[in-house]
Amino acid sequence: MNESKQLQRKAQILDAALAVIVQKGYENSRMDDIVASSKMSKGAIYWYYKSKKEIYLSLVNHWVHNYSAVLNHIVDTDRSASDQLRSLFQYFIVQYEKDPVVFKALLEFWSMAGRDPEFNDKLQKVYSEFVNLISTIIQQGMDNGEFKNLDVDITAMSIMVNIEGIMWFTLFKLKNTSAREYIQTISDFILSGLIKK
Repeated sequence: MNESKQLQRKAQILDAALAVIVQKGYENSRMDDIVASSKMSKGAIYWYYKSKKEIYLSLVNHWVHNYSAVLNHIVDTDRSASDQLRSLFQYFIVQYEKDPVVFKALLEFWSMAGRDPEFNDKLQKVYSEFVNLISTIIQQGMDNGEFKNLDVDITAMSIMVNIEGIMWFTLFKLKNTSAREYIQTISDFILSGLIKK
């Protein structure tokens, strides 16, 4: 089987795993659920993955790979730091509106990180890279005089946590507030706190 077909099969398995984890949660999902959702044989799935856990850890890798190229492109020294942060917020609202299921699954992975060292290590790496990306933008804004002098790590962490707040919209309906309005308001608050007057 050629590499393109193998990648297609893996994507099919990961899409099935995403649907299952959102519907049943990690603990209540089984390989048989992923088999049924993928419409592939159990043998075909075991050819690529040895366990349910391996599939879900691979799903995190899959997301990181898909999002990293775009996120790294946002960091662009030819644009102002403010514009880069606006692009970052915009990127996440577009992703949320396109596929909120991914954000709902992330809540399940957060829960797993509290109970399983492998998930914890995986998410630690993912979030460290994300915070570093935001830190790069903040530092650039401070270096060019656009942003106030702030603690870069705390500022980056605050921005990350506020972006992650979009996940609550997958669980709760907030009266008179959409995820887009939330992101726009939060980005305005953050930028007004960063930009030198």
